[in-house]
Amino acid sequence: MRPDKPLSTFEFALYRNYRTVHGIRIALAFVLTFLLVRLLAIPEGSWPLITLVVVMGPISSWGNVFPRALQRIAGTIAGSVSGLVALKLELYSLPVMLAWCTAVMFLCGFLTLGKHPYMALLIGITLAVICGAPPGDMTTALWRGGDVILGSILALLFTSIYPQKAYIHWRIKLSDTLLETAKIYHAGFSPNLVEKPRLTRPLQRLLTSVVKMRSLIEPSSKETRTPRSVFEGIQTLNRNMVCTLELLLNAWWASRASHLIMLNAPTLRRTQQMTENTLRALSTAIVEGSTEKIAANSAELADISRELRQLIKESNSDELVETPIHGYVWLNLEMAGQLERLSDLMRLVLRK
Repeated sequence: MRPDKPLSTFEFALYRNYRTVHGIRIALAFVLTFLLVRLLAIPEGSWPLITLVVVMGPISSWGNVFPRALQRIAGTIAGSVSGLVALKLELYSLPVMLAWCTAVMFLCGFLTLGKHPYMALLIGITLAVICGAPPGDMTTALWRGGDVILGSILALLFTSIYPQKAYIHWRIKLSDTLLETAKIYHAGFSPNLVEKPRLTRPLQRLLTSVVKMRSLIEPSSKETRTPRSVFEGIQTLNRNMVCTLELLLNAWWASRASHLIMLNAPTLRRTQQMTENTLRALSTAIVEGSTEKIAANSAELADISRELRQLIKESNSDELVETPIHGYVWLNLEMAGQLERLSDLMRLVLRK
């Protein structure tokens, strides 16, 4: 998929209601699979249905379903072979069969704590399913293993129809959080306010939204083949910006004397306007897939950073030392730096 592809109105509607779409997809997939099982009279027909729900149910994005289904197929094949061996051994000696099952389950438990826990877990589950067949009944065992693989393949098929991409969902979420950050920033630093606004709850909701985005990082990285570290960097910066914004608000409204001084500082006012404009520009750029706007804002942020450093050097009077202005200026400098780094990482994500 093209990482820089602009998001359409249809995609926005699809991902704004992703839970409803996911529910409809599973319902249709279940009904169609049930009809297929009945029409073809597939033995042990409940296993494709169970597998379909297990593979598709917990996760909706293609970047999650595809590796999950592959792991399930691999785990099912390994578990099926182990189960068939166990059934064959049972015809000769029950203790030997139990020893074999013990060894397989030990391996299953050991690998469950490794890199592919789901596949390891499926080895044990499939072994249990096949061992539940009558002793020596290879036909039932083979049908059960094949049904699980069929269910995994059908899950991939239904998920591939207008698949939900975690990367697109992540872009919409990132755009929303940046826009919400800009709105809170505008509300907190408006020159028309005479007292500090109550923004604790909006900040908490914003931070919660940012934290929830972490679940989209792994599948987004798989779908775009962009290093996970790039998404992790954006996630960290996004979270840090919310914390910096809260500190900025506290410094801006720390005292009446410092507040009046900062209101009349042209550099600080220009910094506020530039910061808000940058947040809104980044919110738009991630949706449109445009890196030109990001580059233009990065140059202005560099100018702002130079002005703020110069302001810190020139602020040596006792009046400034006694007020939180130095802290506010430093936090603005930190916010500008975070926006610059975020812009650089977003250009990497939106590479062509």
